[in-house]
Amino acid sequence: MASPIDNLHYPARKAPRHVAIIMDGNGRWAQARGLPRYEGHRRGVEAVRRAVRAARDIGVSFLTLYSFSTENWSRPPDEVSLLMGLLKRYIRNDLAELHANDVRVRVIGGRDGLAADIAGLLVEAEELTRCNGGLTLAVAFNYGGRQEIVEAARRLAAKAVAGKLDPNAIGVEHFASSLSSCDIPDPDLIIRTSGEQRLSNFLLWQAAYSEFVFLPLHWPDFDRAAFEAALDEYFSRERRYGGRGLTAAVKSAS
Repeated sequence: MASPIDNLHYPARKAPRHVAIIMDGNGRWAQARGLPRYEGHRRGVEAVRRAVRAARDIGVSFLTLYSFSTENWSRPPDEVSLLMGLLKRYIRNDLAELHANDVRVRVIGGRDGLAADIAGLLVEAEELTRCNGGLTLAVAFNYGGRQEIVEAARRLAAKAVAGKLDPNAIGVEHFASSLSSCDIPDPDLIIRTSGEQRLSNFLLWQAAYSEFVFLPLHWPDFDRAAFEAALDEYFSRERRYGGRGLTAAVKSAS
């Protein structure tokens, strides 16, 4: 049986288990075309659909999309309202298709203070798809990496104060298991569109050994070809996790 990534330059390589994407450039895409920012965001939703379908076809197990950060609330109220409307419309229109395709929806980020209709839709999406065994689509909504780390520290501190955890015994595993995304593996690959080269408070703990690919195109132009180009770049690298790597080890042994 052919591999789902046979069309890439590295057909023998297995698709990364977890790909995370910083979807950037909706506004600039619209501005470059003389269109309102809303149109950029609307076209960005279409790119989300393409990314999810491509991830499924390629064989990715986890896809995390940075949809709305904790800092995005500082945008003009009318733009925030439009973004919330697009989120609601996406869930209402696409949830049935996601469920039919065995996609599990997982939402990471703060829930406190969200409008009741938004919070309700997030719960509905998670509950409906909870038992699905295909692609896990993690939506980072009202999410901030620093905030996630702070919340994890508070959970551990509360356990220590209650006498349920020895502070001196706290290790990496304890901390990782206290994150809101603890049931999602660390990303193998993080893609950012628009040409910007920064994390913007996204998966700060989890990105310790991720590979980064920065694409010059804006998010509304992201498609299967762009996804495969990012994977091609990913496959060309040697992941060493702080070690010497296979190439160095071979040279040393020879």
